[in-house]
Amino acid sequence: MAERTVYTLRELADRAGIDDAILEGWIEAGLVQTGGKGSTGAAYFSEEMVDRVTHIQQLVAMGYAEEEVAKILRKVGTPQNRRNGTPRSGAENLLTVGALAESVGVSPRTIKHWEDKGIIDADARSEGGFRLYKEHYVYLCNLIQDLQLFGYSLDEIKQISDYFRDFVVMRDDVERYTAEQAGEKIASMLNEIGRLFERTTKLRNGIERWEKLLNKHKKLIADMKRSNDKRSRGTEG
Repeated sequence: MAERTVYTLRELADRAGIDDAILEGWIEAGLVQTGGKGSTGAAYFSEEMVDRVTHIQQLVAMGYAEEEVAKILRKVGTPQNRRNGTPRSGAENLLTVGALAESVGVSPRTIKHWEDKGIIDADARSEGGFRLYKEHYVYLCNLIQDLQLFGYSLDEIKQISDYFRDFVVMRDDVERYTAEQAGEKIASMLNEIGRLFERTTKLRNGIERWEKLLNKHKKLIADMKRSNDKRSRGTEG
């Protein structure tokens, strides 16, 4: 998964060579859109906004007012949008390694280790080099922990994450692989799903056995405690 670069307001302003206040005004006017917010609450901006801000500067330099610039952008778009198509709409919040780790209940080192193993991939990287992840990674990391509880090694979990990436690719465009390649990958996915069902069934049965055992003996131990407390009080008397 290719990482994309994102920018803070200051980084975007510096990249465009304008004052922060001017950029903030364009944001308030709806000329520039944020890509979402980072874990600190600060807005970030996509690479597409660099091109957009440059285009706005050119229009303003030509004497267009903000209202006129907005109409031009709605009707024509930016040069990059016309070349590559309109970027996806909707802001997405991104988490730093530390914020993701805190949400999952693990250490940042664990998140980095999972990334080093190829189990997860950062969605974006700030201009300063910080890795950033979409919020759905909280759920994904919880699934990784579940697999560890099921007895899967990190190498096995890496294989499952590869299956998932293949699934996403084929779901969006099955012709990315040849029919033979797609058939092999689909067969591997179904085989792994079968293995997972088998392990989860065993785990579920084991949990039920232990719950019955613990509930039964918890009551017996509570009765033993009450009897022992009475004996202690009798000895004291």
